[in-house]
Amino acid sequence: MSEKFNNNLEQTNQDVNECSGEAESAVEKETEPPKEADSVENADSAKEADSGGEAYGEQDKLKSELEKIKNALECKTRECEEYFERLQRIAAEYDNFKKRTQKEKESLYIDAVSDVVSAFLPVLDNLERALNAIPDDTAPKSLKDGVEMVFKQLKEVFSDIGVEEIKALNEPFDPRLHNAVMHVEDDAYGPNTIVEEFQKGYIYKDRVI
Repeated sequence: MSEKFNNNLEQTNQDVNECSGEAESAVEKETEPPKEADSVENADSAKEADSGGEAYGEQDKLKSELEKIKNALECKTRECEEYFERLQRIAAEYDNFKKRTQKEKESLYIDAVSDVVSAFLPVLDNLERALNAIPDDTAPKSLKDGVEMVFKQLKEVFSDIGVEEIKALNEPFDPRLHNAVMHVEDDAYGPNTIVEEFQKGYIYKDRVI
């Protein structure tokens, strides 16, 4: 009977060991999949971290490139503004040069014409004096007509080139146009009125000859 009991006890221990072994293997089997899931999750999170780092790196690179382009654009804009201002100054200087050159040419031309007219004015004055000195009733008509014709032709030449006679007799005295040599008091004339003309004056392009 004791042997039978011992045999039953050993059988019971074996069953218990087998059950405990099966339980341990079941526990191992149940616990292993979560470990695999954790590893998958960790791998996915690592990939996401890597992809996130790459995305941030690309954004930083783009920002850096955009900043470089912006700085280059600002630099070129400043250069364009400087070139434009320089062009404006050169254009203004050239325009002033053209105007100054044109004025100098006009001044030289006026000086030349004035010099030529000044040389002929005594001739014109003498012709006028000759006409006034020839009596109408005693001198031959052909002589007077000839002198008068030369006088008119000379005045026409002066008129064609722009030389005009300055009106003086009975006109108000203008120091820009007239030269006073005498001063008389006469109640028949108003103040500063020219009462007699000794020599005619002429003007060309606002310049008194």
